[in-house]
Amino acid sequence: MKSRSKIARGLFAAALLLVASARAQDVKHYRFAYDQPRNTGYSIAGDLFADKLKELSKGTMLIDQYPGAQLGQEPQLLQLVKAGDIDFAIISSANTATISPQAGVMSLHFLFRNEAHVIKALADPKVFEALKTMIDDTAQGLHVIGTGSQGVRHIYSKKEIHNVGDIKGMKIRVQATATEDTMFPAYGAQTVHMPFGSVYTSLQTGVVDAAENSVNVYLVNKHYEVAPVLSLTEHEANNALVFISDKLWQSLSAEQRQWVLASAAEVSAKEPTKAFELEKTAAVKLKSLGVKVVGDVDKASFTAIADPYLDKLAKELGPHAEKIKDLIRAIN
Repeated sequence: MKSRSKIARGLFAAALLLVASARAQDVKHYRFAYDQPRNTGYSIAGDLFADKLKELSKGTMLIDQYPGAQLGQEPQLLQLVKAGDIDFAIISSANTATISPQAGVMSLHFLFRNEAHVIKALADPKVFEALKTMIDDTAQGLHVIGTGSQGVRHIYSKKEIHNVGDIKGMKIRVQATATEDTMFPAYGAQTVHMPFGSVYTSLQTGVVDAAENSVNVYLVNKHYEVAPVLSLTEHEANNALVFISDKLWQSLSAEQRQWVLASAAEVSAKEPTKAFELEKTAAVKLKSLGVKVVGDVDKASFTAIADPYLDKLAKELGPHAEKIKDLIRAIN
């Protein structure tokens, strides 16, 4: 009897080991990359996505995050996602224009009225569907599954900007989109393109006089050390898109695809609000560090120049861009 009991216990233990082994084999890890450090809107998106996907998949789909451009700057990340070498990435809509020029519509200056408008637009199903269709129709190897934000963009340099006349003749590092290359020269500035990782040194050495980005990005990348004046121009929304590689998408079951889409929807619904909260916290921190924050920027001096370009640039970009622009402007 004792012998039979030992055998039974042994068989039961072996069965448990087999079950555990099978479960371990079912667990898969996926790479989610972005070019900003932790404690930014991008890491908030990564965390929301990872937590929801783990919950829905009951721990069988796990996200490994690669922040801080570990796997490359945004244009490189897009190519890696297209090739299927990275599974997921969150990329600025401006840099997305390197593979789909019409994505530049999200960078149109003063397209968004305020913080609430950005948050509402990024969560709007019609806007999301139009963005998804734009990428599916104009790029290969990847799909849009969600939206995100890093607040709105402002100009920072060694001098105060109070109105559009103050940036005349300044060399400003901008994102490589047709919209930026049109708008900043319209304000009287010169545009300079470079990878984000080169901005600090270029500000330090005088290669550029100014750069522009969100408050928290300015803080966490320590750009205030070489450009200690932040002028709140709010000229552009700092939008982002969450991508999945087509290679991974095609390999997923119908149920897994639903888990992925639901997890990305969690990002679209929650990340923008959290990103703007991070912006406010960052502004307080910057002031404590001695950064001069110019809040009384005459935005009307900028919009007087920018507004006539909204329809013109969207039309030049293409039909997808026009549709997205109209959908965003129609949101109350």
